[in-house]
Amino acid sequence: MAALKKFLKSKGYDRIPLVFTATNHFEIVAKINGIQGRFILDTGASNTCVGFDKTAYFNLVSKNSKIKAAGAGATNMETLISKKNTIEIGKWHKKKLKIVLFDLMHVNEALTSHKALPVDGIIGADILKKTKAVIDYNKSCVYLKLKR
Repeated sequence: MAALKKFLKSKGYDRIPLVFTATNHFEIVAKINGIQGRFILDTGASNTCVGFDKTAYFNLVSKNSKIKAAGAGATNMETLISKKNTIEIGKWHKKKLKIVLFDLMHVNEALTSHKALPVDGIIGADILKKTKAVIDYNKSCVYLKLKR
């Protein structure tokens, strides 16, 4: 896989380490509005999300939303929306990020019941698509394309 790393670096990608959890999720560290947090990297999540309980922690300003969230074991959950946020993952960053806020209690309960730590949110397909992400499952890392 050294060839993949070298190839992606030559194409302007940044390598971000992932932590494989006891629940078979990958966790990633990111900063939202300059505040560091732990997130699940979720290719099945359409949007990047943060738990309601972390609204103040990440300095998020939210508005009502008509979007209903659904996830493993939960459906039709109420959400809020927060716009104009910044995000940093490794060397990659973006301004004006829209973040969906919803109750992550069911996610964190599942994590902690398997002796994994709770997370602050989820990095979703919106970010993965914007960054032309390449996930290396074998090496537990993700490559994000940097802006030039």
